[in-house]
Parts: sequence; C-alpha cells; structure tokens
Amino acid sequence: MRSFIVTVLSTFFSIISLAQKSPHYEFRAVWIATVDNIDWPSRKGLPVEQQKEEFTRLLDMHQRNGMNAVVMQIRPVADAFYPSRFEPWSEYLTGKQGQEPSPYYDPLQFMIEETHKRAMEFHAWMNPYRAVFNVNRSSISPTHVTKLFPQWFLTYGSTKYFDPGLPEVRDHVNKVVRDLVERYDLDAIHFDDYFYPYRIPGKEFPDAGSFAKYGNGMAKEDWRRSNVDSIIVMLGKTIKSANPRVKFGISPFGVWRNKRTDPRGSDSKAGVTNYDDLYADILLWLQNGWIDYVVPQLYWETTHPYVGFYMLLDWWANNSFDTQLFIGQGIYRALEPKSLAWHKRTELPNQIKAIRANGIAQGSVYFSSATFSKNPNGWNDSLRNNYYKYPALVPPMHWIDSIPPLAPLFDKLKRDEFRIYYRGAEPIKGFAIYALPRNEDETVNNATLVQIIVADKTIDLNLDNIPTKDREKVFISSIDRNNNVSEWVKLK
Repeated sequence: MRSFIVTVLSTFFSIISLAQKSPHYEFRAVWIATVDNIDWPSRKGLPVEQQKEEFTRLLDMHQRNGMNAVVMQIRPVADAFYPSRFEPWSEYLTGKQGQEPSPYYDPLQFMIEETHKRAMEFHAWMNPYRAVFNVNRSSISPTHVTKLFPQWFLTYGSTKYFDPGLPEVRDHVNKVVRDLVERYDLDAIHFDDYFYPYRIPGKEFPDAGSFAKYGNGMAKEDWRRSNVDSIIVMLGKTIKSANPRVKFGISPFGVWRNKRTDPRGSDSKAGVTNYDDLYADILLWLQNGWIDYVVPQLYWETTHPYVGFYMLLDWWANNSFDTQLFIGQGIYRALEPKSLAWHKRTELPNQIKAIRANGIAQGSVYFSSATFSKNPNGWNDSLRNNYYKYPALVPPMHWIDSIPPLAPLFDKLKRDEFRIYYRGAEPIKGFAIYALPRNEDETVNNATLVQIIVADKTIDLNLDNIPTKDREKVFISSIDRNNNVSEWVKLK
C-alpha cells in the first residue's frame, strides 16, 4: 500500500511566501472529448483528411500552449475510435455506428503517433458504463453490445447504461481495456467521473434485479460501491499485467464527501458527492494504491462559498496519499455568461499559482479542448508567455520505474553542433536540454528546462536552434519512457 498523510499549509500563505519558477516536472494536459462531437471531430462523418488535419491542428495549438499530454476520449459510449473486435466504430467518427472510416485508417494509431511526435503523452480516456448516449436519437449498430446482450443494460432517463452489478459487465469492460493496452502504445488508461449515473430527481436507478441476485444481504448503497471497487481493482491488475508501464488514472467529481456527513470529508456543501451519489469511494482507492493518479474535477471558482477551489485543492492534497494528484480545471466556464468569476483574467492564473504552491499537486488537466480555440481572457497567451513558457516533463511514477536511464554521450561536430548518442538497451523518449546562467552553480535546480527533443538513439543538435542565451551554459540528459532523467552532460 502506498500511503502517507500530508499536512499542507494554507494555500493563501503559500502563494504569498513561495517564489514560483518554471518547474521541470508538471502535468499539463487537456481533455479532448468525442462524445456528441464536443471537441473532435467537429462533426460526424467528417472526411478522413479533415479529421486528421483537425486533430493535428489541435495538437499544435496545445503544444504551443505548453501542454505535455492529451486525455483523449476513445470509447465514449461502448463504441470505438479504433478497430475493435468487442465494440463497433463510433458514430461520432463516421456518422453511423459500426461504419469504418473511408478511406480506411486507424484513428487511434494516428493520434498516438502524432501526439508522441510532439513529446506529449497520450492518455486513453474511456467511459466505463455509458452505452447509448441518447436512446431516442443515437445511432445503434446491430453489432453493438446493447443488441448482442440486452440483459446487461438499464435505461435511466434518456441514456442506456451497463448494469455495474453484473460480473459479465465487468468482464466485458476488462476485455476492452486489455485489448487496448496490449495493442497500442498508450501512456495511460483514464476513466472519468461517470460510474453510477448522476441522479435524476424522483427516479431510482433500476438495478433491483441485479441487486436481488448479487446483493448478498448488503445494503444497496454499499453493494453499489463494492461493484465499482471491484472493477477498479480488476482494471488496475489487467493494465499492469498487460503492460506495467501504462498508468491508470481517474478523474472523479470534485467532492468525495461533505464534512457534515463524514468527518473525513471536505468542508464543502456540495449537492452531489462521489461516495453517496456516484458510488465511487475514491478515498478507498487512493488509500489502497489501486490507481496511479487522480484528477478531481475542481471546476468551481476560487471564490465559490460552498465548493471553493482553494479549500478543495487542500483537501485533495491532504487525502491523495502516495497517488499522483493533478487538478481538473474548468476553463470552459469562461464561456458561460453567468459564470462571472470566470470572466476575470486572474481566475485561471490564480488557480495555477495555487496548484504550484500547494506542494503535493503536480499539475493540471483542462476541460476542454474546444475552449482553447476561443482563447478566453487571453489565457492561451498567458500560458505561452508566462506559466508554460518553458516545457515540463510529466512527473515520473517511482512505483512503475525509478531507475534513471544512462547519460547521453556526444561528439562535437563544429563550434555549436553536436551528435548526441544514447547507448542504453531500453527505449527512451528523447533528450532534455537545460540552460544555466554562467554565474550560477551547476545544479539542476538552478537550471531552466528549455527544450524536450523526441529521439530514439541519436540526434544531431545545433545549439543555434535551442532557445538559450549566449551567456548560458547548456546541459543535456536522457529521458526514459517513465520520464526519469539521467545525469546531465555539459555541452558548453
């Protein structure tokens, strides 16, 4: 079990007292939603070349904004943005569920390759239980699991869900995940907050049948939580057995429980909680080390009286145990007419400063991609010119791999031109370039990470193309697939 309890100083005090410089390690990611074509593709049935062009344009924008990962939705409603023997092609890709792209290509393979070219991680985002987005208008293929195994599904409102209480449902989701991890060069599997569905007032989720069969005398609420616990444990084991390098992350709703209900909860007054409404006991998963990272969706403003950003940031930091904590930020709210706090230019910068000063949280994930295309409050420019001006590596996970790669070797070709070699047997992600003023001590903490170069074994490097100053010293390190870096080597 990876666990420790931390005590975090007040965020306000931290912001005032701690100087913030560009970190070498920081998760900087964006959610790209495909359900209902929220972010990509811009519409169903978009021609293949336009699909590709749109995606690469998105990546280029996020790379300019300083992002180092995308959280890409590839299975929105028990369908697929890749060829799958378990689930049909997504209607949000081709316009008709079950219809493959024409001319044929593998969108997932394409997206992974393009993302990795830009030194960014690809986290495959999946919805665990949603099966039909809207029973009145969604396209349903004859090969969809709701047609093949209708006994697995329950309709609640206008959406059809897998019944989480059925063992065969857990087995199906597990097979889908194993297939993905074994076939694709993924960096992570990512599940969102939709476990049991959000409540519809006056309507009970219709799982009485599976509860009668499998409840074993438990209270229904405990049984539901046990069902979700079971699939989390199963998926974690499957991912690590299929590829130990692949991470498992969850982005839960922002409140676990309110303190008025449970003394371990946050000092919040949320109308919905993970534990009581979605039956997701995130705290248990963190305590037991069942997941590698958590991204609570703290989409509220810093000044919210009941679910304030600062208060929840501190609560999650104090309750993350030894699981990596990143913060979900609701940049989309800047486009909502009534979200006046989000119309202030300072709202997002203040959140970034608070995350950096916190000491436990290690980065951000923004919802969602399409919002950045509108550059609300000029925040793209703030990221590019200030907060994310310099690149950052995704924080490594020591429980996956803590051994750094070998340091690179080099030959000097000309005055500022070098041939860089990597002689290790294991694959690497590439090389990190650091710059340091000549009057500074040669320690990594004093240096600025100025560039990440994707490479396999050998690169030719011209320092004229590196964003350093003439009066700076330049160093280079190898980066492995878990983002560990080697000892650095001085080039000049």
